[in-house]
Amino acid sequence: MKKRIYELLMLVIGAFLFALAVNLFVIPNDYGEGGVTGITIILYYLLGWSPAMVSIVLNGILLIVGYRLLDKKTTLYTIIAVGFNSLFLYLTEHWEISSSEAFINAIFAGLLAGVGIGLIIRVGGTTAGTTILARLANKYWDWNISYALLFFDLIVAGFSIFVIGIEKTMITVVILYVGTKVMDFIVEGLNPKKAVTIISAQHDSIAAQVTKLMDRGVTVLRGSGYYTGQDKEVLYIVISKQEVSMLKRIVRAEDKNAFVTIHDVRDVFGEGFIDISK
Repeated sequence: MKKRIYELLMLVIGAFLFALAVNLFVIPNDYGEGGVTGITIILYYLLGWSPAMVSIVLNGILLIVGYRLLDKKTTLYTIIAVGFNSLFLYLTEHWEISSSEAFINAIFAGLLAGVGIGLIIRVGGTTAGTTILARLANKYWDWNISYALLFFDLIVAGFSIFVIGIEKTMITVVILYVGTKVMDFIVEGLNPKKAVTIISAQHDSIAAQVTKLMDRGVTVLRGSGYYTGQDKEVLYIVISKQEVSMLKRIVRAEDKNAFVTIHDVRDVFGEGFIDISK
């Protein structure tokens, strides 16, 4: 229950931040955006149509078309995110901030959009539109979500050149790039994992201490030294970045001559981490 409440809260906060990016920095400066949001902004510039209403209509159509390709949780969370995003676009459409610095406005537009969409994707939702395409590209072709989203968004942003001009479109590309890097950090970088391999004569005691003190699973691999030809037991453990210091203390206490390698890991699926079906 607590996890579900947390995820719903992240959906709401993410939708709010994304709406702020559009209403505080994108539209007041005549910038563009990617995806369905970019289309709604173009229609706003050309016809004066409300981005909130156009967003919910277009995203609703895309959800109807694509819901069979998404799991139930993603579909539900997407509906919630799109609904709140449209609501916040409407509620904040008259909010403004006094800033005439094009570069600063672009940076903050990308920052807020990246954090907002990142929070939504991190808990398993999407903002519909090209985000659905990005998640599908990740699911079936293993594309990085952030860069898949940038790819699809750039296609949409390219068409805005005929409405906002080449200079504003160039700034829009900067916004999308900043948003992508921030989103990438939110989705994958807040809780980095480390894969650790340990070769030690005291592998049994190290594994016992890791299991007891850190409550982490330990995999024992069979290996042999090439030069000596002696059989060796190799421990393989996946931990969070914050747990590295504790693991080092355990190894140091059990065997100061142990051989340890630590690697960065981008994605970890399985028991104790992320469900591979997500």
